[in-house]
Amino acid sequence: MSLIHPTAIVDAKAELGIDVEVGPYTYIGPNVQIGEGSVIASHVVIKGPTKIGSHNRIYQFASVGEDCQDKKYRGEPTRLEVGDHNVIREGATLHRGTIQDQGVTRIGSHNLLMAYTHVAHDCIVGDQVILANNAALAGHVKVGDFAILGGFTAVHQFCQIGAHVMCGAGTVVLKDIPAYVMATGNSAQPHGINAEGLKRRGFSADAITHLKRAYRLIYRSGLTLEQASNQLAELAESNSAVQLMIDSLNTSTRGIIR
Repeated sequence: MSLIHPTAIVDAKAELGIDVEVGPYTYIGPNVQIGEGSVIASHVVIKGPTKIGSHNRIYQFASVGEDCQDKKYRGEPTRLEVGDHNVIREGATLHRGTIQDQGVTRIGSHNLLMAYTHVAHDCIVGDQVILANNAALAGHVKVGDFAILGGFTAVHQFCQIGAHVMCGAGTVVLKDIPAYVMATGNSAQPHGINAEGLKRRGFSADAITHLKRAYRLIYRSGLTLEQASNQLAELAESNSAVQLMIDSLNTSTRGIIR
């Protein structure tokens, strides 16, 4: 049984799971699916096609699944997909994709999108990600698992943020950030490995030591990435955590911050 406030507007073509709560003056449009146990606060707008998983909490004044802000968009039926157990705070804006990409914006599970964050069209956000207040992702951005973007972080379109990355407040990201790296500044500059975050997530001392060595090869050795690649591969053979950093380098399309 869904718990829908009498002032809410829920389109007949929307699908709400068991025990979904919908607050006052919220609008849920057609082609919206919301999984069981989700709580939608007051004055939220959710448009489709949008699929939201189970046990999500969306706070007041959020706009979810709206048309994107790409001038090429002509009303095509693109999608937004959101996983489970996410918290989407006040005033956050999540837009659907474009046909110029895969036609979908995807957000994983167990993420925290704080107040006034923005996820633009065609972004791919992993799991356990935190976007602090006013962090903004331009179109086609990819954010890896466990990444944390500080308040007012701004990410240029098509950039990739690797898993376990930590960006300080006010960071302006114009190029890709490899996995595990801490970055801050305008434009973003690298400041070592996110060692404290990795410790909290159970990474061993050996893994962190290998990642620090990999970081020094990339940023302190004076070698090009091509020249450092063999040594990085050797480190990955000794500790598999390094492979994730190598993968983020290999998939970079804009070049990495240096």
